[in-house]
Amino acid sequence: MALMWAPPIEWDTDDWRDRAACRDTDPDLFFPIGTTGTALDQIEAAKLVCRSCEAMSACLEYALATNQESGVWGATSEEERRKLRKAWLARQRRAS
Repeated sequence: MALMWAPPIEWDTDDWRDRAACRDTDPDLFFPIGTTGTALDQIEAAKLVCRSCEAMSACLEYALATNQESGVWGATSEEERRKLRKAWLARQRRAS
């Protein structure tokens, strides 16, 4: 089941991307190939940039809301976001 989310009309109007620390960083850092070996070092380096960013929360919210499956967003890896989505879906089912 895909994460279903319908954004409000005014959603994501804050231009958090203009404040993002990653704007001045090579984008390849945030999209490692694989999840083992040197890719783990790359993921941690990307998360370090994210953790210093004032837009980290907005970035993570965007990634979850738009189902970004690849890369590091808001200091989370692909696997971490999958777990967050799974927990969110479980809460939605219990609330129904």
